[in-house]
Amino acid sequence: MPVVALIWVAMATGTAQAASRLNVVTATEDLAALSHEVGGDRITVEAIAKGYQDPHFVEPKPSFLLKLQKADLLVVVGLQLEIGWLPPLQTQSRNNKIQVGASGYLDASRFCRILEIPSGEITRAMGDVHPLGNPHYWLDPENGRHIAKALADKFGELQPADAAYFEQRYADFDQRLGVAEKGWEAKMAPYRGRKIITYHRSWPNFCERFGLDVVDYVEPRPGIPPTPSHTLDVINTMKRENIKLVLVEPYFDLRTPNSIAEKTGGMVLQIMPSVGGTKEITNYFQLFDYNINLLVNAFAKLK
Repeated sequence: MPVVALIWVAMATGTAQAASRLNVVTATEDLAALSHEVGGDRITVEAIAKGYQDPHFVEPKPSFLLKLQKADLLVVVGLQLEIGWLPPLQTQSRNNKIQVGASGYLDASRFCRILEIPSGEITRAMGDVHPLGNPHYWLDPENGRHIAKALADKFGELQPADAAYFEQRYADFDQRLGVAEKGWEAKMAPYRGRKIITYHRSWPNFCERFGLDVVDYVEPRPGIPPTPSHTLDVINTMKRENIKLVLVEPYFDLRTPNSIAEKTGGMVLQIMPSVGGTKEITNYFQLFDYNINLLVNAFAKLK
């Protein structure tokens, strides 16, 4: 076959493969990473929010609309995490496949164990409380497993010819995650019960899974910036209970946490709540590797 003909065949084959792939858009890089784990080369996947951004506050851009207009599936964290920016983009995309309730819309929270579901009346005085529960649930690997299974099932529903492929990819992910979990738990076992302070309520699932006790927060209430009186309370709590570690997400100002650490002889540790929070974290496994290694090293120094 002439070279030109071979080139045309290769181009046609590549185009056909690209056309047959599911076009997946996710709200966050965590969901994109899990989508890639089970979707492999039978999907394309793009995240809207970057891992170094606060996913509660994402500035809408025209490029996001273009992604959503072409999507076969939109995967969201849910629990109102994206309520401030994603619903208008969905509506403006005019893509019926990805509207709430449509076959191309997947709320990952429906498949996970959700913590901190408030009871009673919720008011603005309580800060940015999520009425449906804490949305940072992907930070427990068991929830990551549930999300991956839901994705595999949804991919198979939308692309039945590849359903067996997606199920095999999920089974492989599940096996690798089980091995990784044993390693993470072994590393954290010596530090179960350690008391810590965190900036925001990002870590209940992670801390419950790995046995850390969050005693207080740098924020006086969720989404409310630190105040002098609350900062003093945190300092006094750390001194009284001999707490030495303050965990801070990458998108918060370090000045108050650094001041707290300075006054208590403690340490500020910037850890990552999402894939893509730093260049070293490109997949779901690396998210836990990175954070657990940081924590273990910090605890070892703070003996």
